Amino acid sequence: MPTDADIWTTLKVLTWTTGYLAEKGVANARREAEWLLCEATGLDRVGLYLNFDKPMSDEELAAYRALVVRRGKREPLQHILGSQEFDGLTFEVSPAVLIPRHDTETLLEQALQHAPSSRTILDIGTGSGCIAIALAKRLPEATITAVDLSPDALVVAQRNAEQHSVAIEFLQGSFFEPLAGRRFDLIVSNPPYITTADLAGLQPEVRDFEPNLALHGGADGLDAYRAIIAQAADHLQPGGWLWFEVGAGQATDVAALLAQAGFNGIITASDPGGIERVVGGCHGA
Repeated sequence: MPTDADIWTTLKVLTWTTGYLAEKGVANARREAEWLLCEATGLDRVGLYLNFDKPMSDEELAAYRALVVRRGKREPLQHILGSQEFDGLTFEVSPAVLIPRHDTETLLEQALQHAPSSRTILDIGTGSGCIAIALAKRLPEATITAVDLSPDALVVAQRNAEQHSVAIEFLQGSFFEPLAGRRFDLIVSNPPYITTADLAGLQPEVRDFEPNLALHGGADGLDAYRAIIAQAADHLQPGGWLWFEVGAGQATDVAALLAQAGFNGIITASDPGGIERVVGGCHGA
């Protein structure tokens, strides 16, 4: 942002920043410029519009400039703001966790639709805890356990659970490792599913700032699905459901893995963008 003696009004700053972020390859540059300016000034978006002609103070400009520099380096907006909304709830995010996506709400809705009476639920690879916490809010009588390999992710998830006043059992470990002998009515997972070949082509916000552990699914993107499905029957009650989020083009392969493992009633569901995003199957019923 220029530092000359011109008067920088809110509108002038927004106009300049929109162009700057667009040049850096940021999609929705105007909207993101507004969110960053809200963060720097403490105003909401309506407040920005009501103050378009107001000159910004040196302190506001300095704070805003620092945020814009970070976004120009393609650091995710959610990391800069420190939060992301999911299922109507606000979640803390950091580089330790995958940023919640609205597409993942399809997983939540399908699990609730097909297993609404679940009383014991397991979330594998919980990350920020968004799925487990949303389920806890929707099914307050259920007992929910969430597992993640990353201790740093579990710290974030625990803070989110406390923020939303839900009691969740968080366990550190790989897949079912900390759950010997335990069975659940419902298992949900949004595992890593990006193929090795596709990793390098991801947007910089994802490739350079989100945890590789939560992204890389092996050569064909299906390593985590194979590992979970191979053990899931030993951890599901009869009639229990296993639900996955999957990457674009993976639904058929994951459904086949479930069928080969003896799951039935297999269902796929599309996200709002029309991509088959969720696959589920029932165990022993």
